[in-house]
Amino acid sequence: MQTMQVICREATMSDVDNLFDLIKDYAEKGIMLPRTREAIAHTIDAFVVAELDGQVVGCGSLTRLGDNLVEIRSLGMNDGYKGLGIGSKLVECLMEKAKEQGITKVMALTYADSFFEKNGFQVVDKEIFPEKVWRDCVNCPKQLACDEIAVLREIRS
Repeated sequence: MQTMQVICREATMSDVDNLFDLIKDYAEKGIMLPRTREAIAHTIDAFVVAELDGQVVGCGSLTRLGDNLVEIRSLGMNDGYKGLGIGSKLVECLMEKAKEQGITKVMALTYADSFFEKNGFQVVDKEIFPEKVWRDCVNCPKQLACDEIAVLREIRS
């Protein structure tokens, strides 16, 4: 591949089908929660996409969990685009979005803790996020046997 010009931008309604397909692929592997097209459309303002040559190749979103805490969700890439720095670009785009909202703490639940550590996050105990536990984990099928790893990055001004 020649020099890649990856653009990170806010998602639009025209991205819903691409986002749905990308998230569905991860959900079928059991590594991301599924999202309906309707849920994606309803929260489209929370999503960013990575675009290469006019094609959406990755996505991620932010979900507010508290006054000063957001979660990175639905972070993924199409097959063939992993390991090219696109995920890191998406994380930085989401971090900037959190900073613009005045948020100083960004967390994620992940199986790719080493990726997040390379992007400035630290592994932490899930229990420090009661906002997450009471909002989402109570309805998760893995609630009693969660194997995801919590990571946290604080934004310094």
